[in-house]
Amino acid sequence: MKNDLSYGLQVVTAFFHRHPKRITGTLAALLLGTGVTAFGVAPLAPDAADLPVRQVLEAVQALPTESQTEVLGDFRYSLFRTDTTRSSDTADALLRRLNIDDASASVFLRSDANARLILAGRPGKTVTVEASDSQQLLKLSMRWPTDDEALFKRLVIERSAAGLSSRIETAPYAASARLASGNIQTSLFAATDEARIPDAVAVQVAEIFSGDIDFRRDLRKGDRFNVVYETLEADGEALRTGRVLSAEFVNASKTYQAMWFQTPGQGAGAQNKGGYYTLDGQSLRRVYLSSPVEFSRVSSGFSMRFHPILQKWRAHLGTDFAAATGTPARTVGDGVVEFAGMQNGYGNVVFIKHRNGHETVYAHLSKISVQRGQNVSQGQTIGLVGATGWATGPHLHFEFRVNGVHQDPMTIAKQSETIALSAAAMPAFRELAAGVKSQLQAAATITQTRAE
Repeated sequence: MKNDLSYGLQVVTAFFHRHPKRITGTLAALLLGTGVTAFGVAPLAPDAADLPVRQVLEAVQALPTESQTEVLGDFRYSLFRTDTTRSSDTADALLRRLNIDDASASVFLRSDANARLILAGRPGKTVTVEASDSQQLLKLSMRWPTDDEALFKRLVIERSAAGLSSRIETAPYAASARLASGNIQTSLFAATDEARIPDAVAVQVAEIFSGDIDFRRDLRKGDRFNVVYETLEADGEALRTGRVLSAEFVNASKTYQAMWFQTPGQGAGAQNKGGYYTLDGQSLRRVYLSSPVEFSRVSSGFSMRFHPILQKWRAHLGTDFAAATGTPARTVGDGVVEFAGMQNGYGNVVFIKHRNGHETVYAHLSKISVQRGQNVSQGQTIGLVGATGWATGPHLHFEFRVNGVHQDPMTIAKQSETIALSAAAMPAFRELAAGVKSQLQAAATITQTRAE
């Protein structure tokens, strides 16, 4: 046994001499592991019970609060509220809904001539009030549009030391651009309603692309549009829809684009009214408009129909535009009034002679606004829609003749030539067009966001 132990020690000693580094490394690893474990469980600080305890006493001087209390006692705050007028409103009812408890304000709204404008006329006016913390009326304001497209009016009722007083101010609108888009499912107006786009914008879009798209026959489910338009704001409140700045319409997989452009630095005179152009500079203004009334529902097209008065089938050589009595009827192109008066089944009718043997007819008018021999320009009002002559209801019967032969007015409008932008205006136009492309792309994302 002793010999075995001696022999084992000799082997270990010999191995140590042959491999000193390996033995040292192994021992270091073992010691390091043991050290880490010991470090993990060893206390990092002395026991709190062994620490000395020291008590510190210090006198604190209280700050004066009387002045602060007095200031808080005199503090007053204002409350701002907004609501719209209703058809059933009285002065008291409106003030109650605005949380105003002020008998003098109620009396003022009933007695002051300016203040009575709040409840006069149509309901839906936006009224903003400023009230004290005791619900007393301090200020009231209301805004409404005027006939001037650049200005609005503002009613201000304000309390001073002398009591309530009123005044009416006139101020300019602030214009801002809005982006919108929509998809056609049934009609243009249904799509704009879904996208919360004003009707005035829908009408402008139809007018802009009317030379290329027949909005009564050519629309398809799945057509889509993007539009950038102006909103005219009065103190942050949108009161009026401005001009369409740019638009894109995809009809039957074909894309049409348009932008408003006015040559800079030439003022806003008659020779520089501005107009709509394609993004490559081609004017969208054609020799003839496609419709003698602004975009509206059309009751019948250029085709055969059963005549409601004659009770027989006959060629309907023209287009009937359904519109309310009094709707302005406009000439589709420049020309000279050839006839204006009463004529058989046409009732009150206007014939306008254009160049190249072209002639247009506007029938069943309730009023004629031009006379024979008068020069008229495209878009000029020549009368008002009515139901005179052989008409079962108010509408405008419109005809387009070429050398005495009736033609489809929409076809003529599409075939009429356009005018290119001048070379001098092209640099400014291209710069603006680049921004328009980005705006229309941004407008297109609105539909995608809404869908997601």
